[in-house]
Amino acid sequence: MKTKITTIVTFLTLLVLTGSVFAQAAKSAEMTNATTPVFIPSSDLKWTDLDPTGAPGVKVVDLWGDHQKGAFGALLKLPAGFKVPLHTHTYAMKVVFLSGTYIQAPEGKPEVRLEPGSYMMQPGGNYRHITSCDVSSDCVFFVESDGPFDLKIVEMPK
Repeated sequence: MKTKITTIVTFLTLLVLTGSVFAQAAKSAEMTNATTPVFIPSSDLKWTDLDPTGAPGVKVVDLWGDHQKGAFGALLKLPAGFKVPLHTHTYAMKVVFLSGTYIQAPEGKPEVRLEPGSYMMQPGGNYRHITSCDVSSDCVFFVESDGPFDLKIVEMPK
């Protein structure tokens, strides 16, 4: 029963995500006076290294916008076992998890494990947290933000 519910939740999440992708693509098209829809088959996605975060092995593909310059919608892929120490981001992010088990440990609180179909709104600013991906498989997720992606490592007192 749990597997069936998980499958249904994942399917519904993917439907919402797909709708969001097409809605944002349409919004981008309107902003550039384009008159045709945008379709990007998964085989045509151009994964690149996430820069300049210093996050080895992390890949990104922008679906709209530019994650280095401003508002964007993108897919990110963390390798299995990947971990980022305590850090913050300038802008809030809305995230839908598509594969793997993503782990977030907010400073001073228990970790949260998010499986496919899960959603997270992560505030920008001073929200300090540790991010990792379970060792069992890569983590792939959709992220949307109103500003460029950054990763500010929190320097620990010596």
